[in-house]
Amino acid sequence: MEGTIRSLANYVPLSPISFLERSAIVYRDNLSVVYGDVRYTWKQTLQRCTKLASAIAHLGVSSGDVVAVLAPNTPAMYELHFGVPMSGAVLCTLNTRQDSPMISVLLKHSEAKIFFVDYQLVDIAQGALDLLSKRTSKIPLLVLIPECGISNNNTSSSGILKYEQLLARGNIDFEVRKPKDETDPISLNYTSGTTSSPKGVIFSHRGAYLNALATVLLNDMRFMPVYLWCVPMFHCNGWCLPWGIAAQGGTNVCQRNVTAKSIFDNIYRHKVTHTGGAPTVLNMIINSPLDVRKPLPGKVAVMTGGAPPPPEVLFKMEELGFSVTHSYGLTETYGPATVCTWKSEWDTLPRDTRAKLKARQGVYHLGLDECDVKDPVTMKSVPADAKTMGEVMFRGNTVMNGYLKNLEATQEAFKCGWFRSGDLGVKHPDGYIELKDRSKDIIISGGENISSIELEGIIFSHPAVFDAAVVGRPDDYWGETPCAFVKLKEGFSATEQEIIEFCQKRLPRYMAPKTVVFQDLPKTSTGKTQKYVLKKKAKAMGSLSNKKITSRL
Repeated sequence: MEGTIRSLANYVPLSPISFLERSAIVYRDNLSVVYGDVRYTWKQTLQRCTKLASAIAHLGVSSGDVVAVLAPNTPAMYELHFGVPMSGAVLCTLNTRQDSPMISVLLKHSEAKIFFVDYQLVDIAQGALDLLSKRTSKIPLLVLIPECGISNNNTSSSGILKYEQLLARGNIDFEVRKPKDETDPISLNYTSGTTSSPKGVIFSHRGAYLNALATVLLNDMRFMPVYLWCVPMFHCNGWCLPWGIAAQGGTNVCQRNVTAKSIFDNIYRHKVTHTGGAPTVLNMIINSPLDVRKPLPGKVAVMTGGAPPPPEVLFKMEELGFSVTHSYGLTETYGPATVCTWKSEWDTLPRDTRAKLKARQGVYHLGLDECDVKDPVTMKSVPADAKTMGEVMFRGNTVMNGYLKNLEATQEAFKCGWFRSGDLGVKHPDGYIELKDRSKDIIISGGENISSIELEGIIFSHPAVFDAAVVGRPDDYWGETPCAFVKLKEGFSATEQEIIEFCQKRLPRYMAPKTVVFQDLPKTSTGKTQKYVLKKKAKAMGSLSNKKITSRL
């Protein structure tokens, strides 16, 4: 339109760095970070992050270089979410459960220039660097993060630069290096260990800004929330909430280890208003011993995601005083992408119905443009009949830039102008989507599609079951049959036949498991069950069928 121009007056590249700068003005003396007895205000956090950015820049890191970190949810981990991008570099948060060989692979792939490491993980890091030195001469500088607030850690670190020493070198007047283009990368996240081949997912400043605000909105976070960190900050940058909490001037309650006791203690002590976690964290809460539970200061909002929560878990969380919001997304969508937005007319429905509604993945949040369930071949939307399955696909500003050094995989993921999630789902008549399975996890038995998610939800409702996962067991006659891996609650017992009959009473018989194995379930650090491990075990069991035809009713 005539008369319009773009200039510095009306266009500035979006970046969540601005959230910290604003909170240091509006909420300057309010608590930003709490960790045990350690306290920082928003003014102090801006000062520390600015000095951190300055020190990183003076180590020779240029714009676009990668800075890696291996650490739990500590104040340093939070500060690095701002300090690294403020230096112009790209933050790469590594999974704290990875071993030295995997860490070395990721350091090499990312070409990290600096490697921040928590003192408890220094042996793994050093092992990774030793392996890396055998393959390349480009070894990142190791910076040790001692325990916050303790001067002596009894850590053998002679000659290793320490975090607070590095901050002391920084200049408080450092000019923050903001992105010239809002699509410039802010972080690099490697996909979690449910796959054997992790990919480096690139987040942009724009996407992080928008997803942080969207996540705040879907969590109903008003100004100055008190957020308890149970979601690992290394996972999708903590669902973008390190930046989102800054936007609202909230308090980040950090904790090194996530246990039921630490959750209740921190909620009680700091009057926590919000937290989050995968269903495995919710399961930990509802099965916690009575002696570790403490009264909640009020309704605590919990965002869950990472895996569909069984309805039984949602029941029990609400009984304890938590308000659960179910979100769904992937690393490639900056974490949360959809939310099961609750409607007031559902409040009067029967408990079972409410739980089933809340367990759905819902609708796309405000940072996205579209989310649909499509036939992956024809790209036509499936009918909204809650029955026809298709692939869940996304389009919008909070979808990744791409996979690092893997253009082919990026193009395949974005084929036909949509990001293909690989998740199978249905669309309900009200427009809400519901996941049925990963495309690779759907069980096809005798030509019938069996949703492992649906079957897991039924098994989970058994009073003796603590956790459950279902995979396909190869079968000579049926192709596959459902195989359930079950962990029982402490002090409870159940037999294979009891579990099978429990499911048969609640599902068509063909959907009930034919095999039940009692064991602990292998998990990723974000609470997802490592189904590829269970699939190998089920495959090794061999066929259950004796070639005899039985009823499928």
